[in-house]
Amino acid sequence: MKIQLDGGGTITMPAGLPIGETWVESPATAPVIFPYDGSTVADAPVGDVELARAALENALSVRETVGRLPSYVRRNVLQSLHSAVLAERDAFVELLVLETGKPLVDCRVEIDRTLLTLETSAEEVARLHGETVPLDLLPSGEGLQGFWVRKPIGVVIGITGFNYPLLLAAHKIAPALAAGCPIIVKPAPQTPLATLWLTHLMRSALADAGAPESTLQLITGGADVGATLTTDDRIGAVSFTGSAAVGHRIARDAAPTKVLLELGSNSALVVAADADLDAAADAIVRGGYYASGQACISVQRVIAVESVREALLEKLGARMPGVVVGDPRDPATRVSALINPASTDRVRQWVGDAVHAGASIAYEAPGDVLGPIVLTDVPDGLSAWDEEIFGPVIAVRSVPDIESALRAVNETRYGLHASVFTASLDTAFAAIDRLDVGGVVINEVPGFRSDVMPYGGVKDSGTGREGPRFAIEELTTTRMAIIRPRP
Repeated sequence: MKIQLDGGGTITMPAGLPIGETWVESPATAPVIFPYDGSTVADAPVGDVELARAALENALSVRETVGRLPSYVRRNVLQSLHSAVLAERDAFVELLVLETGKPLVDCRVEIDRTLLTLETSAEEVARLHGETVPLDLLPSGEGLQGFWVRKPIGVVIGITGFNYPLLLAAHKIAPALAAGCPIIVKPAPQTPLATLWLTHLMRSALADAGAPESTLQLITGGADVGATLTTDDRIGAVSFTGSAAVGHRIARDAAPTKVLLELGSNSALVVAADADLDAAADAIVRGGYYASGQACISVQRVIAVESVREALLEKLGARMPGVVVGDPRDPATRVSALINPASTDRVRQWVGDAVHAGASIAYEAPGDVLGPIVLTDVPDGLSAWDEEIFGPVIAVRSVPDIESALRAVNETRYGLHASVFTASLDTAFAAIDRLDVGGVVINEVPGFRSDVMPYGGVKDSGTGREGPRFAIEELTTTRMAIIRPRP
């Protein structure tokens, strides 16, 4: 398969899908569409249930082999993959812009974060270890030696979202190999190309190292393909990034298989009475509209203490015209078309429902592309406040005091990240202690994520943690060894 890039370059990879030790012909293809103008980027292979079953059998057949790969082999493969991706950095960026429609600046961030994820996953191979246990704390353990080690959980199914396709795939593929697990990846139908290329590069690194290429397979397709992969009781774990509704269904259907879920949020940013309002306003604009708002930890709900509400809205109003809307290939663009027209229609509908119920539009960017919107006073019970809008929309609400603000953050079924702008250490530590979320960020956007930190949510935002060290722990099990040296 060849993909022509706007800059004149060409990406070449095998045709079909990487199943088993080869690439096999897919039963169908589907166009990958550039969201900004509707043009076709490439025709991508589409798999089916038969190929999904073949991938499962191949992964299961190499499970023990992959689990016994020496640490140096697993580390060397990941280091080689890092080098290969780094060498193609600019081409990956171009490809990501075309298949996601995200602004260029966000795609550059994605590739840099992907590289860090690959690099740190390779480093974590050397840190995968157990420890001894003092069994003689009870008289029955006297004379016994005990220690535990970590063992691979088995075949991993990784299902990724469309918004950060390369990064999300890296956060599943690299820790799986580091842990000694074969993995089958299913990318989002809208954005399979960068993940296909990443898979090709890693399979080449595996072959060079003498490891099975079946360690990593990729299949595309519909919900029937996903169900075939996730409900097989021989797999070790499912790692899913996507909507809460689909994640819940996967968890139910896959039981008792271990399921790791990253399901999004409607992240809040709190502005306390003592906050630096310029810093808060900058963060709201920066954190609310990156990736065109299609990020699970982008700012959606702004909860301001009443005494600073008007000043904050004034500062936001002054900044909004500076958010450039347009062609994502332009380095100046910060908001561009959403992944497809259906997503745009849904966001517009949610905004319209909010206005009909009494909310106000404080700012709406002009133009054909859905640009930044600021809503105020969205009532409870509406999707624009209660659910994840996944578009360039923020909603501002005021509350009497910081206590009310912290309560308001928690009044949601989600709990991924939240941030608080304040000059008070008391407020900062109160937020860290009381906010029911996976990450609390003080004086920075809730969208801050270092790829080495534990990342995940609570409530309907999911279970389990990503970040190479923490994902590797999720994808391994402890095995206890108990030895009596002299029977």
